[in-house]
Amino acid sequence: MRRRGVTVLLGALLTALLSIGVLSVPIPYVVLGPGPTVNTLGTSNGKEIIQVDGRPTSTSAGQLRLTTVGVQPTVRLRSALAGWFSKDEAVVPRELVYPPGESQQEIEKRNVEDFQNSQTSAETAALRELGYPVQVLVKAVTAGGPSTNVLKPGDVLTSVDDQQVTSASRLTELVRAKPAGTALKIGYVRDGQPGTATVTSREQDGRPRIGVEIDQQQPHPFTLKIDLADIGGPSAGLMFALGIIDKLEPADLTGGKIIAGTGTIDDEGRVGPIGGIAQKLVGAKEAGAKVFLVPADNCAEAVNNPQPGLPLLKVTSLEDALKALETLRAGGQPTRC
Repeated sequence: MRRRGVTVLLGALLTALLSIGVLSVPIPYVVLGPGPTVNTLGTSNGKEIIQVDGRPTSTSAGQLRLTTVGVQPTVRLRSALAGWFSKDEAVVPRELVYPPGESQQEIEKRNVEDFQNSQTSAETAALRELGYPVQVLVKAVTAGGPSTNVLKPGDVLTSVDDQQVTSASRLTELVRAKPAGTALKIGYVRDGQPGTATVTSREQDGRPRIGVEIDQQQPHPFTLKIDLADIGGPSAGLMFALGIIDKLEPADLTGGKIIAGTGTIDDEGRVGPIGGIAQKLVGAKEAGAKVFLVPADNCAEAVNNPQPGLPLLKVTSLEDALKALETLRAGGQPTRC
């Protein structure tokens, strides 16, 4: 009996050691959790996040908080099990966050670039909303191309087939909307005088083009800078755009409330979907948010991961978001997910 007891004890000890070993082995998953939220109207490291020079700014009684997702990149089975049973975390295959064939440095570099691009698009969309239109200029005309002897460097392109050119990306959309070989009516301003010209698009690299190199400008009599480090990805665009408008307009967009949200934004002010909405909702709730601005394409997932007392406001554009906040300030009910 004594020998049998020792055997059982050793067996239990070996099983426990093996279990500990298994639980400690890294697995090809990552754990997503709520990341920090940041008030775009506030400061970071002692500096204003949105900095304006050359124009008075206003202050807000509330907050406009961007939301983030925290990623645990190295996951052991023990952490994965805890994440699977957590209501605030998600366990997903590693390749969804870290694509195979890319180093972590490459991924981090892309995230930084996406974050910088989101700031640029937020600035463009916000300034357009504030009455500073984008100008799309011809930088160069391709020799022997469709626009040779038709358009000139310095021309401001204003329309394609009577559709307004509101950004460089919009010009590209309008040209590509019709097959190569289409005669397009191009509106432009040259030396202050409006004019039109016909340019027949040609296929290049599989896409219709009009043979010009363009530049996008947006003249405004002040300087604007966003200064925020240690955050990556494109999903803060909407909240940056709202923050810029709140700073430059006398009206307090927040109505004294903590407003959280997420969403990419392009130069046209269109709001796009993001990842990690469930974790961002948790972070917003923990930050005291009273409402959450949700990209329309994320609404279904957001509704399936609600946070008590946190209404979900559906937005498809910067204009949508501004209208939702205006309705909220007036005591109305904005469109919800």
